[in-house]
Amino acid sequence: MLENLSISDFAIIDHLEIDFSNGMTVLTGETGAGKSIIIDAVGLLAGGRGSQNFIRTGSNKLLIQGLFVFPEDGLTYKVLDDMGIDHSDNSVILQREIYRNGRNICRVNGMLVNTTMLKKIGETIVDIHGQNEHQELMQPERHVHLLDEFGHKQIGDTLTKYQETFDHYQQLKASIKEKRGNEKEWSQRLDMLEFQENEISNAHLEVGEEEELVSQRDHLLNYQKIVDALNMSFSAINGDETFNPLDVIGEAKNSMESIEEVDPQFREISDNIKNAFYLLQDASDNISDQMDLQEFDQGRLEEIEERLNVIYGLKRKYGDSIEQILKHYDNVVKELSTMQADQTTGEDLNEQYESTVNKLSDLADELNTERHAVATKLEEAVHDQLSDLYMAKTEFKVNFEKLPIGEFHRYGTERVEFYMRTNPGEAMLPLSKIASGGELSRIMLALKTLFTNMQGVTSIIFDEVDTGVSGRVAQAIAEKISKIAQKSQVLCITHLPQVAAMSDHHYFIEKKIDKNRTKTSIIKLSVQKRVDELARMLSGTTVTDLTLQHANELLKLADETKK
Repeated sequence: MLENLSISDFAIIDHLEIDFSNGMTVLTGETGAGKSIIIDAVGLLAGGRGSQNFIRTGSNKLLIQGLFVFPEDGLTYKVLDDMGIDHSDNSVILQREIYRNGRNICRVNGMLVNTTMLKKIGETIVDIHGQNEHQELMQPERHVHLLDEFGHKQIGDTLTKYQETFDHYQQLKASIKEKRGNEKEWSQRLDMLEFQENEISNAHLEVGEEEELVSQRDHLLNYQKIVDALNMSFSAINGDETFNPLDVIGEAKNSMESIEEVDPQFREISDNIKNAFYLLQDASDNISDQMDLQEFDQGRLEEIEERLNVIYGLKRKYGDSIEQILKHYDNVVKELSTMQADQTTGEDLNEQYESTVNKLSDLADELNTERHAVATKLEEAVHDQLSDLYMAKTEFKVNFEKLPIGEFHRYGTERVEFYMRTNPGEAMLPLSKIASGGELSRIMLALKTLFTNMQGVTSIIFDEVDTGVSGRVAQAIAEKISKIAQKSQVLCITHLPQVAAMSDHHYFIEKKIDKNRTKTSIIKLSVQKRVDELARMLSGTTVTDLTLQHANELLKLADETKK
């Protein structure tokens, strides 16, 4: 239950601190005093959507804090354990701050959490039921959720299995659709990759091969020039029968050797001549060897040109070098391997799809059977609740409509919609088309009464759910809310004196203007003040002795009813 609520700088609230107790607590006051703002604050603590627009004018941030206590076996503690949040003192403090710059800070027992975590905790703590929930009844697509909530114990496991299978079915369906849609492009890509793999593989490329071939080709193309240069160089060094330059240099070498001991400069000259002589001798021998090795092979030249043409052709397609071509080849092989595996997988995909459809169909049949059984129980239970709310002649029915064969949606193969017959003899029609505002209030209250024990929440908030009713219906609604409060803490905003009289605790919300600023204050009413407030609610304007007497009588009757 919610024990304490602290609100600062929220809308027109400067600062409020409220202590709550078990049972039924009502909040009353003039329209616009800030009653719903207090409920909105609790909603923010439970993970509702926040906005800087909530911050009081002139303030930098708003701050809301709530102290909750729960039974030891409560679902909230399990959620906290899963999140690693300590609750050793058997209490939970939720805190939320929203800043002008959009910053949003949430804490649970001092530990920072995000809004998703806060909402998950809040769902186990507070159930806020307002006028807008009537809209849920007006939306047929929401009816299946209400039915499933009522029958969660009976159909929860089957629904979970069905939805898990449905998600897998959707994935397979999307994969098959994508594959079929891209089948032409996929086949073209596969053919292209296979061609590239064969073309590069058949070339048997080797790193460094191109450079070696270019060198060999250049040598063959320059054969005559090489031979002429070798002959000329050999003749220049060795001369002919009449003159041999190498012999002349040899004579110079011998002459300088004869005087090299005389002067160090002569030795230097002698050494240079000797070096030149021996180098020329070596060069002459090398030239002679090269002249013997030279041979022109036209066939080899053609082979080289043909091989280089193959390499150049591959470079134009796949890269600027053999290294890049081979890297492209590796990528082709990998992609081709994946696509060929996918080709096999695609065949398995169809088999998986058929198997999943069969499984999904079986689970849908099981889910439909369980839902029909739950629907019968819900119809009976709602009828009993409506009888207490003076709608005994109203018939409530859960209508099922099968989807076309082979069609599935996330919640089964049947559409669920609530139908009603408000008067005997009339046709059974969709609830969304015939129910009035007051009837919707009572139907939702009937469902809420049924769901209270199932949801396990410790605090239930009713925000003006009695709108559109009066008289004995208002009294019946008051008694119904009071009955809910026997099992869960109930906070209720109301304008009906019958509802306020049934409460265990009564707070009055008042709006005042102080120094040109609007402020909201809250007062817990004493017995006499309750009488005065009920009299105001009964009369609307002027409180008379008669309305005070009527207010006292309302409180007395409420006490007797609760006993």
